[in-house]
Amino acid sequence: MSIMRKRRASIVAAFAALAIVGAACSSDDGDTSTAGGDDMTTPSEAAAPMNETFGAGCAAVPADGAGSFDGMATDPVATAASNNPALSQLVTLVGAANLGDTLNSAEDITVFAPANEAIEGLPQKTAKAAMADPSGLLTDVLTYHVVPGRLAPADLAGTHETLQGSTLEVEGMGEAFTVNGDASVVCGNVQTANATVYIIDGVLLPEM
Repeated sequence: MSIMRKRRASIVAAFAALAIVGAACSSDDGDTSTAGGDDMTTPSEAAAPMNETFGAGCAAVPADGAGSFDGMATDPVATAASNNPALSQLVTLVGAANLGDTLNSAEDITVFAPANEAIEGLPQKTAKAAMADPSGLLTDVLTYHVVPGRLAPADLAGTHETLQGSTLEVEGMGEAFTVNGDASVVCGNVQTANATVYIIDGVLLPEM
């Protein structure tokens, strides 16, 4: 187990630059009949409305079908992810850890979902060690990516306790967020029937 922990501690998640999509704010110079003449909008309010996805990585999500944003919104999170080719590696790990039913039956969760490239970038020895211990190491890592409650973009920054029991730290605002200072959100605010998903470009590891 000590060898496994050393391997786990040595993982360095690959970074990808997150393209920040700026939201245009317009000001109305004409007459208004509503009270309160100041119509200023903060960047975080304008950048990520509750029902809109954001991030350059969203381009990898299919435009239609079960794996599209509309399709994923109708299925519980593990099923929704299985229909999205951008998350196929994560789905394989969830299946190996036998967590599909657990995630699908959970009520209102937030999932930080590593994209395929993030999982493929793990050292082979570490990946093999995790797969060899599906109910231990692999489950710990996967449940560390899940937070109770559906976090909207405006509520994302801060410290959050995970299903694994440890906490993770999200920093940023608007449409630019990092998790634990390593992984960036590349496609955020993806809705499924029971979860809000933020696709990230790294694998998160709990402190052991």
